[in-house]
Amino acid sequence: MRFWKLSLAALAAVLGLAVGPAHAGGDIARSYGVWRNPHDTVHLEIKDCGASTCGVVVWASPKAEADARRSGEDTLIGKQLLRDFEAQKDGSLKGRVWVPTLKITLVGSADIVDAKTMRAKGCVIGAFLCKSQLWTRIDAPALMASRAAP
Repeated sequence: MRFWKLSLAALAAVLGLAVGPAHAGGDIARSYGVWRNPHDTVHLEIKDCGASTCGVVVWASPKAEADARRSGEDTLIGKQLLRDFEAQKDGSLKGRVWVPTLKITLVGSADIVDAKTMRAKGCVIGAFLCKSQLWTRIDAPALMASRAAP
């Protein structure tokens, strides 16, 4: 658990972590930025979700929303595409990736290349049949701080 906290702290430093209170209870919600996929059809906010890290859709293109509706989802906004991500000893994050258009959940990982680039990978079976994408950070720490919950 200690390593996990240290890894998230290192990730936060690389990403320019913005911190704001989550609610009146005093818990702190951390955001690791807003990231866009290579085709700029989905924007995810990477943040703490309980004891793990997740990626929640904050914006989706009309085409992405239409594809989701055809798959039975009412909207993508607010949905967790990255779930239960935890820091690994090698510095990567590993968890599950939900693909709404395929109605499947894959084994996934995220590696921070630099402050503006993240390599996201999803695999069907372990490290077999994988697809990776480079995601780009589209926010700045000051913007994230201004969006923090009051």
